[in-house]
Amino acid sequence: MNSKTTYRESKKKKNLILKVYNTLYGYFGKQNWWPAETPFEVIVGAILTQQTSWKNVEKVILRLKEHGLLEPRTLYNLDIQELSNYIKESGFYRLKAQRLKNFLDFFKKYNFELLDLTHIEIENLRNELLNIKGVGKETADSIILYALEKPIFVVDNYTKRFAVRFGILENMSSYDEIRLLFEDALKSENEKETLIRFKEMHALIVELGKNFCKKEPNCSACPLGNLCLKKGVENEYSKNS
Repeated sequence: MNSKTTYRESKKKKNLILKVYNTLYGYFGKQNWWPAETPFEVIVGAILTQQTSWKNVEKVILRLKEHGLLEPRTLYNLDIQELSNYIKESGFYRLKAQRLKNFLDFFKKYNFELLDLTHIEIENLRNELLNIKGVGKETADSIILYALEKPIFVVDNYTKRFAVRFGILENMSSYDEIRLLFEDALKSENEKETLIRFKEMHALIVELGKNFCKKEPNCSACPLGNLCLKKGVENEYSKNS
């Protein structure tokens, strides 16, 4: 494939992503994700939501609030066994308690000041977060985007599933290949608008994945039905689309 063809394909994918964004925004409306009262609550939620439903995380967050524990210094000083007991409903609670403690050890180096983290360049900050045991790319990027308000696109399983079925990406695409493609397509000359688009697109794809683009998809009712190539979708699930 020559450079002109590659450029055309890349531009086509970017235009498709923008079209998807506008279509989903028109269908679902503004999502205003992440639902949290403070940036630190976002961070705790991003760590707890690994391998569990958001409903379970909400229960844990509420319990931590009720006991006055949703503050970095307080959680840092809390015994790990006590912390484990408070977050049981999040699943894998001992592991997640340790991951929260790992993050708090890192955060202590910055005196528990989120403002200090916002002054770090995005890639350097991302690398620091990824060096924390138990913090993967999705969690790190969620913290950067939603807690620290810095423009980076979050990729999750919903994104991968949708992008492959839609024909935007191949099945073997890496996390960062997907992230960079979506960032390139959605970025604006206005950084504030870029931040909004990254947040909204991530949340809109989650809604798409929960309501239509499931493991067994409902293609016939999907707002993207006429645009999607439905790659990899079994005939029995797409026959009515």
